[in-house]
Amino acid sequence: MPRHGKQYRDAADTIETSGRMEPRPALERVKEMAFAKFDETVDAAVRLGVDPRHADQVVRGTVVLPSGTGRTVRVLALVQGDKAKEAEAAGADFVGLDHVARIEEGWLDFDVAIASPDVMKDVAKLGRVLGPRGLMPTPKAGTVTMDVGQAVKEAKAGKIEFRVDKTGCVHAPVGKVSFELDALVKNFDALMEALIRNKPSAAKGTYIKSVTVSSTMGPGVSIDPNLYRRAR
Repeated sequence: MPRHGKQYRDAADTIETSGRMEPRPALERVKEMAFAKFDETVDAAVRLGVDPRHADQVVRGTVVLPSGTGRTVRVLALVQGDKAKEAEAAGADFVGLDHVARIEEGWLDFDVAIASPDVMKDVAKLGRVLGPRGLMPTPKAGTVTMDVGQAVKEAKAGKIEFRVDKTGCVHAPVGKVSFELDALVKNFDALMEALIRNKPSAAKGTYIKSVTVSSTMGPGVSIDPNLYRRAR
């Protein structure tokens, strides 16, 4: 078991244990308990009633957080011709197929890669480099698309990708401790709505089993999963 420091233990001792909370007071507690000297990320951990060993129960999707992620997202657009102009106009940080060679040489100074379908024959060879890092453009994540400008804008605005892990949990950021409470609540609600929307038809029984929010260094605060009974 990991040993936590005094600040973590002091924060954990203040958590209400008589019952699970609603999102707003839970996120408020997360903000109050944050003690690090940096602006901690607020994360949500949602345990789902799925068996990810079965392909028809894998939960994966994207969501644009209405209040953003609180960090600057560097976007690479692997496109050419008119799509390159579109990507530049939308605010992409890096544009062009010349970056394919740079990536093969070890360059990875970007957070999101977007490509148009017509260049995937050139981009496909990057799978072994970008795939393990979660940076490979894919249609499922909306990062292989003809609407390059919109994809760039969404990535800049706070679009995140989520995927259930092998234990049946989804972990995703919903903002920063410095965010106003309303902004965190909006982001959290958007994530939960996306998870419910992506419920696999093969999933049976209770879908949302547990929900916990925490800051990077702080203890977790449980949110009542019964609030999401409609996802059963």
